[in-house]
Amino acid sequence: MKRTVVNCATGEQTVEDLTDDEIAEVEAARAAHEEELAAEEAAAAAKAAAKASGDAKLKELGLTDEEIAAR
Repeated sequence: MKRTVVNCATGEQTVEDLTDDEIAEVEAARAAHEEELAAEEAAAAAKAAAKASGDAKLKELGLTDEEIAAR
């Protein structure tokens, strides 16, 4: 992995290799981010399933789609 370092005063750009520790940091951050995304997706799916279940129960009670949407 590489990084680009820019000297803002001169505009000079340098490309450097990351150290093993920096690579491990990047990989750990990436893994943590992927876990967060998976948790968010699971929460959204659970919320959608709960809504669908609730809507189905309301329909079983005889409510129309318009009545369900108005709640």
